[in-house]
Amino acid sequence: MSSYWILLLELFLTFFKIGLFTFGGGYAMIPLMRDEVVSRGWLPEEQVFQFIGISESTPGVFAINMATFVGTQTTESYGVLASLLGGAVATFGVVLPSFIIILIIAYFFKQFSENKYIKAAIKGVQPVVIGLIGVTALMLFVKNIFPSFNGEVIFSLEMLTITLNVALLYYGYLFYKKKTMSPIVLIFISALIGLVVFI
Repeated sequence: MSSYWILLLELFLTFFKIGLFTFGGGYAMIPLMRDEVVSRGWLPEEQVFQFIGISESTPGVFAINMATFVGTQTTESYGVLASLLGGAVATFGVVLPSFIIILIIAYFFKQFSENKYIKAAIKGVQPVVIGLIGVTALMLFVKNIFPSFNGEVIFSLEMLTITLNVALLYYGYLFYKKKTMSPIVLIFISALIGLVVFI
């Protein structure tokens, strides 16, 4: 078996595992995905963090966007068609566990919804999901405000400025209008501030 087909199998199994053991959606998936991708040498950590931002600002489900990107980038050296297949395999791997689990739950929905053990298990998982999402938020904040460069931690005043400006704008809008601002508006505002600061 050639190295390409072994890589495809590894991509599928890795993303299948990520999809199977992640509860709480795409944000809860980030720490596990980052560990798996970086430890296998598929992508540098910096690139993973960059694409988290891109995945959030593009249409589609976050987890699928990330899986497609990693699969495509990892198999890029084998050619365009091989790269597309790599993206498809990683995407299929991350989606398949949820698809299987939802089919099972849909079939046994009444028994699942009334089973005290299932209810207890779901209550036990909830704090873990909150913790994973909290770790992701902290990790992204620290990585942006204190980016690592050549082993030294350097404070990024520009990123702190963007973060504070967007936060102040958001909470100012909440206070003034008494309603939530659309995430799409926040994405565009953040992009404009980034253009002003970095160009």
